[in-house]
Amino acid sequence: MFKKLNDKARKRLHRKVHIRKSIYGTAERPRMTVTRSNTNLYVQVINDDEGKTLASISTLEKEFADFKPNTEGAAKLGEAFGKRLQDKKITTVVFDRNGYLYHGVVKALADGTRKAGIIF
Repeated sequence: MFKKLNDKARKRLHRKVHIRKSIYGTAERPRMTVTRSNTNLYVQVINDDEGKTLASISTLEKEFADFKPNTEGAAKLGEAFGKRLQDKKITTVVFDRNGYLYHGVVKALADGTRKAGIIF
């Protein structure tokens, strides 16, 4: 599974698998997962009991297309996502950093979501 990946990607995937052993989203407390690339950010809230995505946001959407995948853009995207979650009556989530280090863009996104009133 990890053989053909370069060393950095293999380490991230190993961290991701290790983290996902203990993180599980339910209907009361869904899992908020973050995926980042060089060009975009993607966030979704997932109920693992049913295997359904409850809410999602990304920089591919027209209204957030001007947000860059840096710390400022991630903080704004996190705040917008927090408002979207509150509209859907979701107040608490489990944060899944998806193997990325909790630093920089991922941390800014989490702080922005917390600023909007989501608890995790």
